[in-house]
Amino acid sequence: MTELQESTPHEERYAAIQAELLSRWPESAISPSLSHMSSLMDLMGQPQGAYPVIQVTGTNGKSSTARMIASLLRALGLRTGLYTSPHLTDMRERIEIDGDPIAADHFVGVVGDIAPFIATVDTRAEQQGEPPITFFETMTAIAYAAFADAPVDVAVVEVGMGGTWDATSVCHPQVSVVTRVAMDHAEVLGDRISLIATEKSGIIKSGSYAVIAEQDPEAADVLQSRIDEMGVASAWEGRAFEVMDRSVAVGGQMLTLRGLTGIYDDVFLPLFGRHQSRNAVVALAATEAFIGGGALSLDIDAVREGFAAVTSPGRLEIVRRGPTVIIDAAHNPAGAASLADALGEAFAFTHLVGVVAVLADKDARGILIALESVLDEIVVTQNDSPRRLPADDLAALASEIFGEDRVTVSRRLEDALDAGVRLAEEADTYAASGVIVTGSVVTAGEARSLLARRDR
Repeated sequence: MTELQESTPHEERYAAIQAELLSRWPESAISPSLSHMSSLMDLMGQPQGAYPVIQVTGTNGKSSTARMIASLLRALGLRTGLYTSPHLTDMRERIEIDGDPIAADHFVGVVGDIAPFIATVDTRAEQQGEPPITFFETMTAIAYAAFADAPVDVAVVEVGMGGTWDATSVCHPQVSVVTRVAMDHAEVLGDRISLIATEKSGIIKSGSYAVIAEQDPEAADVLQSRIDEMGVASAWEGRAFEVMDRSVAVGGQMLTLRGLTGIYDDVFLPLFGRHQSRNAVVALAATEAFIGGGALSLDIDAVREGFAAVTSPGRLEIVRRGPTVIIDAAHNPAGAASLADALGEAFAFTHLVGVVAVLADKDARGILIALESVLDEIVVTQNDSPRRLPADDLAALASEIFGEDRVTVSRRLEDALDAGVRLAEEADTYAASGVIVTGSVVTAGEARSLLARRDR
């Protein structure tokens, strides 16, 4: 990595480092090997072994579940590291220390410390005719080093994609968490649930405790086989833990959760949707498994405090009122179905406009079908990602599913936001009209930035 002068202000140094990181192979470029990461961790002194790790994989809900686990652990008095991906607006969002994104000066300092080791691995890779360290591998190395430097009591680490070959999997987790497995990234992970589950099951390692969300039978069989092979203790949603009761509340929902060691009632979760309640009980079980191996009850007040403090940016996040504008990072049919259910349950919209942009390698048709029943109109657009699906292509799909009279096309996301708000304002039920912006994490992040700039 390029060496920067010490006299350069942290903001400028961070901007230069950010540009260089983004010039590396993108995180969508996956290689089924941990050789580069293993070599890098060796050179760095194995920072990922300096603290216990809770690793989280699955198809949907990974980020929210990881955030809930970290919040619960902080409420229990532990200093946490949290690594999630992708980011919405700033790559430092991926690395949190004790609930806050890593500071720019800390980020710059860590990059400076590990840059010689990254350069060494890059040189070796070039000599062997292999690609250099990727963006995601670099960010993972920065996170592991930053957590050791902090130091943290425990790190909660979200897998980027899959599990077995994911860069985060150079760790040996104390608790391995698998949220629900569904179809996504089929071109990389496989076109069957069993293949995807096999890849994700790789985070379950000897000596860990496996916490498993409710699964389709095909995925459950694969995960159980891995648990048996590794000889580890496990807890499954629906057997060892469950959501006993939930009700919609102002700003979120009230839950009664049965964990591994007891019942936790009057728990307020400031997130919307049944799927988030299920993420919550998985997070609770994972925390119980970490604290005393699932044999000790957690302090109820700490559990309530931890859940009440949870945030999950870009997940049914209200970013504007009048009309209400919500952003959500749903990017596959299962995520879109959960989004549709949550919108119908938690919001009393009588006219809802969707602003939708997806990536070309996603199941756009499946996403649109899942959203059709809750959207009165849809504005199709495109984000700035090189992997974006062109707006005209998405419009052709949307016209088949929604009918041409319900579809508007705007090729720029900024114009699409304006069109969505205008359509909501023009509805006869203006007071109960809303806009949901979704289809991709990239779309959610870009919309969040655009709307934030307008509100300054």
